Amino acid sequence: MKNIGFLSFGHWTDHPQSATRSAADSLLQAIDLAVAAEELGADGAYFRVHHFAQQHASPFPLLAAIGARTNRIEIGTGVIDMRYENPLYMAEDAGATDLISGGRLQLGISRGSPEQVIDGWRHFGFSPTASESDADMGRRHTERLLEVLTGKGFAEPNPRPMFPNPPGLLRVEPYSAGLRERIWWGSGSNATAVWAAKLGMNLQSSTLKDDESGKPFHVQQAEQIELYRQAWKEAGHQHEPRVSVSRSIFALTDERDWQYFGRDRNSSDQIGNLDEKTRAVFGKSYAGAPDELAAKLAEDEAIAAADTLLLTVPNQLGVDYNSHVIESILKHVAPLLGWR
Repeated sequence: MKNIGFLSFGHWTDHPQSATRSAADSLLQAIDLAVAAEELGADGAYFRVHHFAQQHASPFPLLAAIGARTNRIEIGTGVIDMRYENPLYMAEDAGATDLISGGRLQLGISRGSPEQVIDGWRHFGFSPTASESDADMGRRHTERLLEVLTGKGFAEPNPRPMFPNPPGLLRVEPYSAGLRERIWWGSGSNATAVWAAKLGMNLQSSTLKDDESGKPFHVQQAEQIELYRQAWKEAGHQHEPRVSVSRSIFALTDERDWQYFGRDRNSSDQIGNLDEKTRAVFGKSYAGAPDELAAKLAEDEAIAAADTLLLTVPNQLGVDYNSHVIESILKHVAPLLGWR
């Protein structure tokens, strides 16, 4: 059995061929797709966060709305760029969202990806210290968030407060028990996967990672997962970690599927540079008739190693079509692989 969810970037474009023409379209359709995915039997609704782009950027209102409209499906992010985040404000928003959803929040965070603007986090009021890089700052924000989510008091109470205080130091509210164990780190390298394991975060690995060996993408990703699990065991954490991978996967079951994604039957890994220092390997897309698709997916070592699979969806094709994409995997492909 695998947890199978979807991951949406929430693109919108004011173009006649887009079913998602505005930010309102993107947000409202995201809620509708999550509701539909739950009805279809999917396990998770996850959303990417990109600032300064016509995509999802403020996840907590969206996730809270989905939490109020659904009953079972996990709700999450993949991922929030921690260079932009105030850890205490984020802890309040996350706590409220988790309580609204009844403890279903799976919060994916990371140091972030290449941005739309130069040093966008500076516009949000954050700057690295003299000894830090922006990635260091993101990890510092992360460590502070993890501390706050333990629920331990740290703030000295006012001796003349507006409202009575409980005894001792105060924590940020609302506090949601168990959320600390549902934090995921989006890792693009072996080293950051090991770092995440030491801090007790679950692992999210996407469709790209640093090219650290020249091996096929799925092999490098499977090795990353193995290093992560070894580090988790060595750290002595008392609960089992979770690991997710994301993939673009399309079962070709009707004319629309062939029109949109038939060309992806011959997709292959790609090599590129995220910046002047980082060579990355981008995983291929998967497409084919259900039996052909299942055979291809069975050879993906990282999917086999993960407990959770996130299907990246083309949200601009609309709720009905994306529901069809999810249903096709759950109904026609997952049973062939023993995932359902």
